[in-house]
Amino acid sequence: MSRLVSPFVVLLVAAVLPTALAADPPRDEPAAKAALAFNRDVLPILADNCFKCHGPDKNARKSELRLDRQESALALREGVAAVVPGKPEKSELVRRITADDEERMPPAEAAKRLAPEQIEILRRWIAEGARWEKHWAFIPPQRPPLPKVKNRDWAASELDLHVLAKLEKLGLAPSPEAEKTTLIRRVTLDLTGLPPTPEEVDAFLADPSPDAYEKLVERLLASPRFGERVAARWLDAARYADTNGYQTDGERSMWRWRDWVIESFNANMPFDQFTVEQLAGDLLPNPTLDQIIATGFNRNH
Repeated sequence: MSRLVSPFVVLLVAAVLPTALAADPPRDEPAAKAALAFNRDVLPILADNCFKCHGPDKNARKSELRLDRQESALALREGVAAVVPGKPEKSELVRRITADDEERMPPAEAAKRLAPEQIEILRRWIAEGARWEKHWAFIPPQRPPLPKVKNRDWAASELDLHVLAKLEKLGLAPSPEAEKTTLIRRVTLDLTGLPPTPEEVDAFLADPSPDAYEKLVERLLASPRFGERVAARWLDAARYADTNGYQTDGERSMWRWRDWVIESFNANMPFDQFTVEQLAGDLLPNPTLDQIIATGFNRNH
């Protein structure tokens, strides 16, 4: 599984937390608005306000309209479609969410009301072509284009450019790099959940090499404490406990599966292997004892 915190991300967060150093700088001509993304900008609005009556639940669905499905939203019903790509003025969805009578959606009994900015997002999305997206888990990640920034010399990597572009947009500037004592405390707490020892601080202060911080991060990532730190969230999400949690809350020994999770993070196990072994490790050809232990994930339920 790819490590959740890369050395550079840790370096960035620990060293350049932004602070507002001045008022917003003079603005250039306003840039063209970036295209809206369905999963990021539109789906949350539809899910919160529309899916109760026009979503996946067939028993609650009205007018046989599903706004979570493109084919349903584009289908003609009595000569109109909820969404007409590129034509918000002909889209029934826009007409209904802007109506000022009993046809307005969401209906009054829903006790929900779209904010003007939410209406504008839906209108813009349709005007831009009403592009749906698959669930984010099924969309291959793509490297975004590098943004243009004013203070190009500050960036030490491509990731810096994205952070700096956001800072400049907000009229902020990066903070100066923190003192070494602050850096080691931040990163050690972040990666292991524990403060550095006095000896570790002294060793870091005594290292004058330009890659001293990178070496520190690599040492922490190689520590068994790293696996314990990052495994905690997975254990919580899987409802790990060494007791039943119900009725008499009797003992249920799960610690060996917990150790397997920690060991997997420390071994940087690929995420697909990490999930497959927990869901069905016992069904793999000639499963090892560790792969069978991994299926303890299912017992947490």
